[in-house]
Amino acid sequence: MSGTVACFGEVLLRMTAPGRELMLQKPALDVYVAGAEANVGVALSNLGHEVKMVTCLPDNALGEAALREVRRHGVDVSAIARTPGRMGLYFLTQGAGLRASEIFYDRQDSSFARAAADDFDWDRLLEGVDLLHLSGITPALGPRSAEAAVAAAEAAGRLGIAISFDGNYRAQLWEAWDSDPKTILTRLVAKAEILFGNHRDISLLLDASFGGEGPGRRREAAEAAFGAFPNLKMIASTARHVDDADRHRIAARIDTPGDAAQTEEVLVAGIVDRIGAGDAFAAGILHGVRTGRDLDWTVRSGLALTCLKHSLPGDFSLFGIGDIEAFMAGGLDVRR
Repeated sequence: MSGTVACFGEVLLRMTAPGRELMLQKPALDVYVAGAEANVGVALSNLGHEVKMVTCLPDNALGEAALREVRRHGVDVSAIARTPGRMGLYFLTQGAGLRASEIFYDRQDSSFARAAADDFDWDRLLEGVDLLHLSGITPALGPRSAEAAVAAAEAAGRLGIAISFDGNYRAQLWEAWDSDPKTILTRLVAKAEILFGNHRDISLLLDASFGGEGPGRRREAAEAAFGAFPNLKMIASTARHVDDADRHRIAARIDTPGDAAQTEEVLVAGIVDRIGAGDAFAAGILHGVRTGRDLDWTVRSGLALTCLKHSLPGDFSLFGIGDIEAFMAGGLDVRR
């Protein structure tokens, strides 16, 4: 694929308690630019792909700082509108030992959440685009954002542009309003060619349970999804087993209607920051798809990028093609 990837969603500021302290244990916070779709866009840009971010940011110093940070990583920001509202925020307390990480959101009335479906001229915004990346976070923000996400997907479908969709189910966001996640997410997944999600996401969509274990359960769920959503060509997912905050075991899988590829489980130890690892996985998979790699290489690319992201603070994956290749080759010694 030689066109541009458009990523549609909210760009946020992430406010993190420093180190592994509790929130405001001391009066300081580390600040990062973040957002699921922006994370995918930045990761793809670092892998050499042309990417544009489509969103709204407030016309103030915080919005300007976020725009500059996204642009600094090579993402086209010409489709970022500056509109009334505030900057969306989320707050993270990093886990330690047997204490889990914790996130809460402060996103109401943000510039992006205020935007309506007809605020986006999709015929213009999708010019030169051959892939639109969306996630389930956008429709979870409220009815206006849900309508905007559906309008984006419908426009891409009308224009013959492929869609990748990451389920990214966020219960806190869906439960904050009178939402119907199953209906809304079904409309979006029906337009997608690539789905990032596992058997739990598919269970929500199809109101079904899958009784197998491990790869068998994932294959059963994938086959059900392919039957329900004829546009789907690929489902990619990770399986994560958490020993403690510092040690996770991760495997990755791709299913297509006629084939599958599964990695071995990798131990990720000494974790610095796990947030954004799922978006890095999506970028690694899309990198393999867009460069014409086979399923085995593509699933290992996704695993490589998600594992590497655990070594880096902040939401963004800043790794290049050489880093993926080194990971696949098992090169853990100093690279000189």
